[in-house]
Amino acid sequence: MFPGPLGQSLAGRALEKGTWRLDVANIRDYASGRHRSVDDIPFGGGAGMVMRPEVLDAAIRANRGSGPLIYLTPRGRLIDQALVRELAAGDGATLLCGRFEGVDQRVLEAHEAVELSLGDFVLSGGELPALVLLDAIVRLLPGVVGNQETLAEESFEWGLLEYPHYTRPAEWQGRSVPEVLLSGHHEKIRAWRKSQAEDITRLRRPDLWDRYKAAKDSKDGMR
Repeated sequence: MFPGPLGQSLAGRALEKGTWRLDVANIRDYASGRHRSVDDIPFGGGAGMVMRPEVLDAAIRANRGSGPLIYLTPRGRLIDQALVRELAAGDGATLLCGRFEGVDQRVLEAHEAVELSLGDFVLSGGELPALVLLDAIVRLLPGVVGNQETLAEESFEWGLLEYPHYTRPAEWQGRSVPEVLLSGHHEKIRAWRKSQAEDITRLRRPDLWDRYKAAKDSKDGMR
């Protein structure tokens, strides 16, 4: 599964150049016995299997680098752009991808794992969330994205969703590009884009809009 899509395009070229590094370990390599079993039935009963603490502990100790140990799980803190920026500025991380019903809680506590989630849904394992998190981090590293201004104007960077984009031709199937974008008046264009971003955020993500308004009102109150 790794590097998967991270081996392509901008992330892939950066990986080849050594801008970032990915070391992958197979948890089953740290299991003992003829069958290399990594899971067992849960104490207390219930469906599913739980990944065993001694196997995970051995895998973590053999492969953990600098930075936090991150366990990808639906019950974790939601990943957001602020967290991605924090991780991109750090010294790396070790990502634990669970399977089955989950992992033994004791190994998470022993290694002070940070639990992170993509959203309120369940996947078959932590590999896809790990790829998503890595992609979000890698693209913020210096030299990965050519035009750094692109990163500054993306969704969530200022607490808002991104404004609409247009390119040539100026008219397509009877639909025209907004006149302000053709005006060459940079201040009016900035104002239009901000207004559009605010409108889209207010309509589509009331939770983000409330946080944005609260932060804006707080700044205004300090002036």
